[in-house]
Amino acid sequence: MARSPRDKRSSGASKDAAQAPELNAVEEEALSPEFTPSEADGDMFGGTPSKKAEQFWPSAKRLVGLLAPEKLKMSLVVGLVVLSVVLTVIAPKILGLAMDAIFNGVIGSQLPTGVPLDQIVDEARASGNDQYADMLVKSDITPGQGIDFTLLGRLIIIVLAMYVIASILNWAQGYVLNGLVMRVVYNLRQDIERKLNRLPLSYFDTRQRGDLMSRVTNDVDNIQTALQQAFSQLVQSALTVLGITAMMFIVSWQLALIALIALPLSALIAGVIGSRSQKLFTAQWKNTGSLNGHIEESFSGLELVRVFGRDKEMLAEFDERNEKLFTAAFGAQFVSGMIMPAMTFVSYLSYVLIAVVGGLRVASGQMTLGDATAFIQYSREFSQPLGQIAGMANQLQSGVASAERTFELLDAEEQDPETATAHLPEHTDGHVEFDGVSFSYDAEKPLIEDLSFSAQPGQTVAIVGPTGAGKTTLVNLVMRFYELTGGRILLDGVDVTALTRAELRSQVGMVLQDAWLFEGTIRENIRYGRLDASDEEVVEAAEATMVDRFVRQLPDGYDTVLDADGGSVSAGERQLITIARAFIAKPKLLILDEATSSVDTRTELLVQHAMAALRSDRTSFVIAHRLSTIRDADTILVMENGRIVEQGSHAQLLEVDGAYAELYRTQFRGGEQAAATDGAVPTGGPDASHAPRS
Repeated sequence: MARSPRDKRSSGASKDAAQAPELNAVEEEALSPEFTPSEADGDMFGGTPSKKAEQFWPSAKRLVGLLAPEKLKMSLVVGLVVLSVVLTVIAPKILGLAMDAIFNGVIGSQLPTGVPLDQIVDEARASGNDQYADMLVKSDITPGQGIDFTLLGRLIIIVLAMYVIASILNWAQGYVLNGLVMRVVYNLRQDIERKLNRLPLSYFDTRQRGDLMSRVTNDVDNIQTALQQAFSQLVQSALTVLGITAMMFIVSWQLALIALIALPLSALIAGVIGSRSQKLFTAQWKNTGSLNGHIEESFSGLELVRVFGRDKEMLAEFDERNEKLFTAAFGAQFVSGMIMPAMTFVSYLSYVLIAVVGGLRVASGQMTLGDATAFIQYSREFSQPLGQIAGMANQLQSGVASAERTFELLDAEEQDPETATAHLPEHTDGHVEFDGVSFSYDAEKPLIEDLSFSAQPGQTVAIVGPTGAGKTTLVNLVMRFYELTGGRILLDGVDVTALTRAELRSQVGMVLQDAWLFEGTIRENIRYGRLDASDEEVVEAAEATMVDRFVRQLPDGYDTVLDADGGSVSAGERQLITIARAFIAKPKLLILDEATSSVDTRTELLVQHAMAALRSDRTSFVIAHRLSTIRDADTILVMENGRIVEQGSHAQLLEVDGAYAELYRTQFRGGEQAAATDGAVPTGGPDASHAPRS
């Protein structure tokens, strides 16, 4: 079977990584070339994870752009956040007024009643107690009057109400945000699913299934978490910082300047650490895809692993990839985790400076105790959103790394767009003509060159040849799984490129070497060939293809539930079900790709009978290694290196005594040797129906 070439994997760091700041030991290990699976891994596991995307800001901007269809709800969220922040920011100032009411009442109660405040101030200055006098001037004190509990109670109720309303607004914005993010992620998953259906087969040939699964599941879930948590926190924290900054300047611009010293230091810390952690998060998700790919392949090929006794090698490979993922994840968490402690330390320094300077200003009468209390609360609330921003940086870095991988999938080159410029006749005959067809996976290595032949309606055309000759590629071109690089293929005189892929494939039935069944009943698996088929038509298809023979013996009959791998029936029975699935579709063109290669000789007879019924009155292309299965083909094409070297019936090709005859004799000699080893003599000669596999 011809295969498309695998993408070569880079073993070195990217140019961007090379220009990054000097890394520590943990980062060097996480970003080392060993993180990229080797070429040998590619051969075994069938692909490579996506290339590392390192453009943070473009990806972050595009990630936020996913919210654009929800503009109204986003505006509502921002509005609720603004109202919540306004209430939260104003509350400490009002609480400061309550503190002033308590302080003024306590001091006023200690002063003589009826004595003017100015007189008390003058006496204090005369006695040399200028700081006490300045404090009395700055405060709203009435000598002899105690605490105004009416005012105090009103202020406290206002503050409590503001915090309660702010909490309700916070809940409301979280509710709305979660709803719109779920909608955005829902649409993103739909876009990915539709994108996967528009990608050419070559895209899947060159990538691990596990890595693709990781992008569709893990990365999308991580994007959802980032949008739900990071976005809300970042918006609220940013607005809180702005609001608190404004209030701090209103209360005391001198202390505000001291508090703002934390901003450039925090930005510097976030910038230096964030730039390094982003690369590590990218490596983490890249290795997550690699590990998923290994696990998926390990379970898919578990029987093969056991047969060849490669359990230890598979476990060692798992340990190696798991270690790389651990190192990358630990490095990402370790580096990004330094942001929060560093910024907390900066905020503590700022808090200490504010407390000291604020106390001195209160003592000197330059500000009231209430303003100082409010400012200290502001300084603590100022450091809190900065810490939240630092904490969300971790999640944001991880989310953007996942977004980069998802966007790479969404930006992948799609299969050629199709426009129906023609349609098949109402009654299709199944005449297929290859006219100078050329194709290559790699432009420098042509696989099929200037191939021409014709298959008449109802004919069975067998295709044989060594591995890599282009047999499967030939039938894939009929299905337009790949696009031609030259020539054309005609179906009933219509160029297949002028048809939509859906119209073309609706005329084609295909039975592959691997009998793939879906999880569900036997009836559902057969009906998959034509979803509107009735139960009677399902049974008729099963009877025609030998499926009914064994289904009737099952306790639940056609309602027997199959596992995803069809493990509840034998390999031969699975293949018969796939033939029935193709039969019920009533195609005019049939492709059988080594459909008997995975069954035993006895079951092969049943499969051949089923395929005979399936091929009746249909143009059929049969790929087979067992030459005994295609002796009755109308035409046999012998392919070598993408070219047809011989063409004719079985008898004609044996008479020519060329490549086909040599291949046939080789298989027959193998059959004689196998029979001799078993102590048996082949009874049917070279034309026996039980000829061995190639």
